[in-house]
Order: sequence, then C-alpha cells, then structure tokens
Amino acid sequence: MIRYAKPTSVDEALALLGEGAWRILAGGTDFYPAQGSKPFRDNVLDINGLASLRGIAETDDHFVIGARTTWTDLIRRPLPAAFDALKQAAREVGSAQIQNVASVAGNLCNASPAADGVPALLVLDAEVELRSVAAIRHLPMHDFILGNRRTALLPGEMVTAIRVPKPAAMGTSAFVKLGARRYLVISIAMVAARLVVDNGTVRQAAVAAGSCSVVARRLAGVEAALRGLPVDGGLADAVLAAPMSELSPIADVRGSAEYRLDAVREIVARAVLAAVGRTPGEEVAAA
Repeated sequence: MIRYAKPTSVDEALALLGEGAWRILAGGTDFYPAQGSKPFRDNVLDINGLASLRGIAETDDHFVIGARTTWTDLIRRPLPAAFDALKQAAREVGSAQIQNVASVAGNLCNASPAADGVPALLVLDAEVELRSVAAIRHLPMHDFILGNRRTALLPGEMVTAIRVPKPAAMGTSAFVKLGARRYLVISIAMVAARLVVDNGTVRQAAVAAGSCSVVARRLAGVEAALRGLPVDGGLADAVLAAPMSELSPIADVRGSAEYRLDAVREIVARAVLAAVGRTPGEEVAAA
C-alpha cells in the first residue's frame, strides 16, 4: 500500500524517513512534471507543513536559508550584495508563479545540470545541511550534487537548510544566463561571479558555470587569473585567456558542445564585469 504523510514537525518527518523509503514533496514544481501520467509507486512525504524550514536567518557565522524557502522569499529578503547573483538566478527559475512555490532546496535535490540556483550558491561557498534521526551533517555544495539527478543524500536523510558562511557573503556578484529565448527557458549556459575588490584591485574571485558539465563547477583557472587585477581594465581579457578545464559540455537540442564552450567564456566575462558594475563596452573604452 502506498502511503502519504504530511508531518507538522521536522522530528516527525525524520522519524517517518527512518522507517522506510519516501519521495519528498516540497514545492512540487519538479515533482509532478517528473511523475507525468505514471501511477504513483512510492510513498510520498509532503513537507509543505514544516513552517520551521521556511525563511532566512542570520547567525554569528552563517546566513541560513531554510529548505522550504521559496525563490520569491529569497528575492524579497534584504541581503548583502554578495547574494545579488542568487537573487538574479531566482528570477530566472520559471515564472513568477513557479518562484512563489518552488523551494531553494528542491532546486538542489532535483540535481539538474541546468539548475539556475547552483552556480550562485557555489560562489557563496554554500553548504547543505542534512538531517536524519541519528545525525546532522554539513556538506559543501560541490560534494552534495554528484551528477545528473544524483545527490549525496543518504537513506533517512532530508535537506533542512543551505548555509552560507559569513566570509563568503562579502563583495558583489552577478548572474548571467544564456537561453534560446528571454523568459521561461532552460539554460544553454549560465554563470555566477562574486568579486571582492579592495582599493581598485580584485582580492577575491569566485566564478561558477552551469549547464556546461554534468554538475555546475567553480572555475579555478578563471578565479586565479582575476585575483590581483585592477577592476578598471583587463578583466574581460583575463577571462578570455584563462583555462576552463572543468567544463565538458554536452551537445543537445539547445546547443552544441562547441557552441557552449564559446558562449560560456563570453558570459563569464559578462558576469565578472557585471559583478563590479561594468559592461563590456565600458571595459573596452577604459582599455
């Protein structure tokens, strides 16, 4: 017999998860389309009644985004400029109606290579809080998403929060997405960039690309090339010359692998410039 449960506390949800296998239902914006017309075969654990998992809190060490926090919640919450890329990504998650119900954690657990929120969370050094009846553990984002539709969730666990360490909530950021049309589109490529600038020089750089590898990746070569550069010129050239060995895009109906590699380099440059309030035209003029 298939079971449906809608717990009213996290402890109740974890107890149920400890009893056997469940499919977790959060916002449902990916859950129902993935089900299609197939009959339900799995037990369904509906966590939409867990009010404690919705909202954004600030502790001494972290910004804590509850697992049920919606993209609209995130957009509306005043946060440091380092979160601007994440807010820009939030506005790209489907329509406004989708953003009103889709959860941040659901975007991660769906583990699509084209998940808009992942690159922006990667540049914030985000970590995922996983809870079971027995333990709480925290995994860096890059260790949580293992591949297409694959995560590091263990039996009996659920995501309860995404945590951003305070040192990573510094600087300014931007998100750039390339799609076949302007709205309601799955990414061909997307990039988030966060830069910390001191006295006109890039002191820290965090850059991540999505839809160009099995999982979204930080671009270490680009980050190294940007550190120490003045912000008034040369950033785009550094990006265009930097290695991006982390990327291994596929060819699909949205674009060829070669096109993605060419396009992502350009949008990395755009995201980096946007993060420091510049445009490609301004950079050329300054040079």
